[in-house]
Amino acid sequence: MATTSKPKKSLADDPRFAQGVQNYEAGLRAMQEHKFEKAKGLLQKVLAGPSLELADRARTHLNTCNQHMERATNQFKTLEEHFDYSVSLMNVGDYVTAREHLEKLIKQNPKADFVIYGLAALDCLTGRVEDSLKHLDEAIKMNPSLRFQARNDSDFQNLAEDPRFTELLYPDPGELPMASGGDESS
Repeated sequence: MATTSKPKKSLADDPRFAQGVQNYEAGLRAMQEHKFEKAKGLLQKVLAGPSLELADRARTHLNTCNQHMERATNQFKTLEEHFDYSVSLMNVGDYVTAREHLEKLIKQNPKADFVIYGLAALDCLTGRVEDSLKHLDEAIKMNPSLRFQARNDSDFQNLAEDPRFTELLYPDPGELPMASGGDESS
């Protein structure tokens, strides 16, 4: 009686290998888009896969991601420099990365009115109307002069017809806090 032996499965038939290749390719794409945090997560998944060769390649790219991420966190000397970088990302349409930077800045500096204002502008540009209004209101409460800046800021043009936006920028004079220093109408 002849025994039939099962053919040995190749690595290419292993679904874990296929998933590893997908993660590796997605990690490389994220690197090319300079989304190093995302790339790092994907490449780390490859390390746990069955292919040593793929894991070696992923390890090399992980080192590159780590270097870029370290450079990115050390490249800004001040909060304002980091904010300006976020605004430059918004100006070239990289809204995802701009949001990542602005959210990082807010976590580090929750009272930075101009950062909250920047997030309001980004929210408006990306169609998050409710978030934009909420952030703009918060920023104006912290620094009322931002009301005047928002009036001429083209980033808020999507809100120009929204009555809530108009109320934020042109409040009833009775609702404005009194300026300290007495009567200025002399």
